[in-house]
Amino acid sequence: MKLKKLALVLTGALVSLALVGCGGGDQAKQDAKVLRVGAAVDFAPFEFQDEGQKEYQGFDMDLIRAVAKEMGSEAEIQNIGFDGLIPALQAKNIDVIISGMTINDERKQKVNFSDPYYQSGLTMIVRSDEEAIKSFKDLKGHKVAVQIGTTSANMVKEMEGVTVTELNTPADCFMELKARGVDAVVNDRPVNDYYINQTQAVGVKSLADKLSAEDYGIAMAKDNADLQKKVNEALKKLHENGEYDKIYQKWFGASK
Repeated sequence: MKLKKLALVLTGALVSLALVGCGGGDQAKQDAKVLRVGAAVDFAPFEFQDEGQKEYQGFDMDLIRAVAKEMGSEAEIQNIGFDGLIPALQAKNIDVIISGMTINDERKQKVNFSDPYYQSGLTMIVRSDEEAIKSFKDLKGHKVAVQIGTTSANMVKEMEGVTVTELNTPADCFMELKARGVDAVVNDRPVNDYYINQTQAVGVKSLADKLSAEDYGIAMAKDNADLQKKVNEALKKLHENGEYDKIYQKWFGASK
């Protein structure tokens, strides 16, 4: 009887170990399907958190969730200060960065980038009835509103014959335009596009001409070429199946 009981105990123990082993394997498999994402969640409309919302919002946030889904993974997003994003990637604390990050030579020395997913730069908004201004070269002799301390302020100040009005916020610039205090507003493209789309602004229009251009990319560790390939494949599929266009239109409207 004792031997039989011992055999039953040993059998039960082996079954338990097998189940634990299976559970561990399932957990490892589950963990492998998580794409750890780093973002500085303070850059609307790309990444931000509305009061009362649990999930991070924005163009980047929707895009990276779609990329992860195409890869058979789920995006797990961590809010990290912008200066800490690349160090976190290098320390293997995250797998990718998506945070309105410009692709440039300095960063390419530290990380691999995906194919560009958004082209930023400086664009211009004018009133709908404005016919004289069609591009940046037409701004000579006109009044332009810019946000104080920005790249747009610095670049417009260098233009010959342009009267510059510096205001505290983009909203102040748009109000000044509508009040006919200025003839145009120059700001970063996403700020202008987001304003037009989210406020359903009437009486104004965005011009296609860009004063400068810079590409945003998803960053990965230098030693992870396989992940770079998978991310690029996912981005390509999102363009092909129309999902990218849906996300873009949600945040910036129909024009690209």
